[in-house]
Amino acid sequence: MTLDPRLLEILACPKDKGPLLYFADEDALYNPRLRLVYKVKDGIPVMLIDEAQAVDDAEAERLESKAASEGISANWQAAS
Repeated sequence: MTLDPRLLEILACPKDKGPLLYFADEDALYNPRLRLVYKVKDGIPVMLIDEAQAVDDAEAERLESKAASEGISANWQAAS
């Protein structure tokens, strides 16, 4: 089950308020700046800081490489 595109446009990391990478096949939203993964359960993103999973260097590299190779980009762009 994928997230509604309208919801995805407004989701932000609750910790740093920045954009996320969405991995639909892994039911996960990833913050590469803080290396945190937020799970999506039954189509609902669990955006609680206490439930976010910190990832190690190897997992961060895997997710960032996967995003690059599959053309996954941030769900929105921060204003500059």
